[in-house]
Amino acid sequence: MRITGDHNGLAIEGRLDVRSAADARAVLHAAVDGGQGDLVLDLGRLEFWDATGLGVIMGTHRRAGRIGRRLVLRHVPAQLQRLLVATRLHRILAVEGTVPDAYGTSMPALGSLPTGPLILPTA
Repeated sequence: MRITGDHNGLAIEGRLDVRSAADARAVLHAAVDGGQGDLVLDLGRLEFWDATGLGVIMGTHRRAGRIGRRLVLRHVPAQLQRLLVATRLHRILAVEGTVPDAYGTSMPALGSLPTGPLILPTA
């Protein structure tokens, strides 16, 4: 795993799992503590994550909220977005941008979706 960036924006590359969680947590928490405003976390090159990695992201989100900052996820892989929906964490985390669907069209990111009931057209 490799994390690059500064106190306002970071990019994670590789695997965010039980082996890299402690190092990732230290870097992300230092970035939260050392900056102001939104902290953008680019996940576009994230190859793999597990429950521990998701816990690191949630812990960073909570830490940012306690000091008046917001964690914003950018370029979230579609598979991770599905996990966020399944766990309902998409209601808590801010996700920026669009994600291509299975047909190559752009879908709004989770944070951009309306919060009301979804009404599908009938045929």
